[in-house]
Amino acid sequence: MDTLLPDLLTDIEDLVTCESPSEDLAAVARSAEVVARVGARRLGAEPDRLVIDGVSHLRWRFGAGPSRVLLLGHHDTVWPIGSLRTRPYRVSGGVLHGPGCFDMKAGLVLAFHAVAALADRAGVTVLVTGDEEIGSSTSRALIEAEAAGCDAVLVLEASAPGGALKTERKGVSGYVVRAVGRAAHAGLEPERGVNAAVELAHQVLAVQGLADPVRGTTAVPSMLTAGTTSNTVPAGGEFSIDVRVRDAAEQQRVDAAVRALRPVTPGARLEVTGGPNRPPLDAHASAALYDRVVAVAAGLGRPAPGRAAVGGASDGNLTAGLGVPTLDGLGAVGGGAHADDEHVEVDALAPRATLLTALVADLLTGDRTGRPYPSEMVQP
Repeated sequence: MDTLLPDLLTDIEDLVTCESPSEDLAAVARSAEVVARVGARRLGAEPDRLVIDGVSHLRWRFGAGPSRVLLLGHHDTVWPIGSLRTRPYRVSGGVLHGPGCFDMKAGLVLAFHAVAALADRAGVTVLVTGDEEIGSSTSRALIEAEAAGCDAVLVLEASAPGGALKTERKGVSGYVVRAVGRAAHAGLEPERGVNAAVELAHQVLAVQGLADPVRGTTAVPSMLTAGTTSNTVPAGGEFSIDVRVRDAAEQQRVDAAVRALRPVTPGARLEVTGGPNRPPLDAHASAALYDRVVAVAAGLGRPAPGRAAVGGASDGNLTAGLGVPTLDGLGAVGGGAHADDEHVEVDALAPRATLLTALVADLLTGDRTGRPYPSEMVQP
């Protein structure tokens, strides 16, 4: 197992040192070529290069028949070009650092090495997308098409604390609420104006009231702008809303409430755009696969990884929403996703790759206990 580590580190360094902020399509294209080279080096096969609306995605399919297991990940990151200058790739004291190492370039490398170690890869697909961090707008249809009919989707996103697998993820909705008022001089005749900023203040408080801590629902007013100059009654403004929910009913409740917002300020007008982006990944979607991991780990003589419910979403939400069994958080062990202390625990890399190989082999050769869960549990 330890013989894997030098190659794992080499591959992770190659990926991390090619910066790939999601909205820089040229950078994402360069990163895709690096990922393709690393993947081909380990898998002995070139990927399909899929460019959709300028965004670069990669796919490896093995075997002539339909895919049974989809390994899913992304190579785009939240880090802007130049981040390596202040957060260089380095390995020190058993910890690997670098922008995007934990979320989730190390996970891609684990996927490549896990599939490379399989005695028979037939029935496996590896899909690496380039826009997960900004909502998967160009890759969603591709992800859903590749997942359809699979026995299992294994998501190589980073683990939860302590290496726990992510067996539940909240669903995500996003909105923009725009207020339209009327400008006027703030000193000479403010009464002639319709203050969009005041209207937004009412709506921000209304939106915050949609949260339900008991049900785990958050509704967070986030980015807010209004007005043009300090001495003008604002004629327009807007704010964004980030919504996270544990179940589809809550996602529908909040959606209806946001769309039902009405102006409070006389003369003001509201415009609401957006909606649900990812359905929840609930415990039903991951239960059978988590049981498989526990059994596989026992067969390797290892303790079972823990499991965690998290607020963040991933492309695993999309596949779970189709009713395809989905297990997330199979990637690197570490922490600091999207933060200055992003890091990966080096000693956990090779054991994680070995566990993933054994899990995929078990899914390909064992009984189909990871088959789709009942239709009544599928998110709309």
